[in-house]
Amino acid sequence: MFSIVLTIHLLVALAIIGLVLIQQGKGADAGASFGGGSSQTVFGSRGSATFLSRLTAIMATIFFITSITLAYMSASQHKGYQSVIEKTATVPAQQQNDVPKPVVPQQ
Repeated sequence: MFSIVLTIHLLVALAIIGLVLIQQGKGADAGASFGGGSSQTVFGSRGSATFLSRLTAIMATIFFITSITLAYMSASQHKGYQSVIEKTATVPAQQQNDVPKPVVPQQ
């Protein structure tokens, strides 16, 4: 489930990048009124901005939802980590005494 949400998250992020790069800036409208070629688009002079801005808003909403979902999923997973203090507290006392004594040569 985590990998599915992560894949959707990455695809939506790439779609947002593409949508933002396709959109025109605010200053591009002034050129259209003086005979620029941008007034004859597929969606009309203003229609593409509305369509692309709505699509960007929808993608941004999906991006935020998947971000929150991924954060919740990764926080709820039990990783099984222990601190160093907890690990040393569980070492049995016999295991510490299993070290062989050094052999001293006799003279």
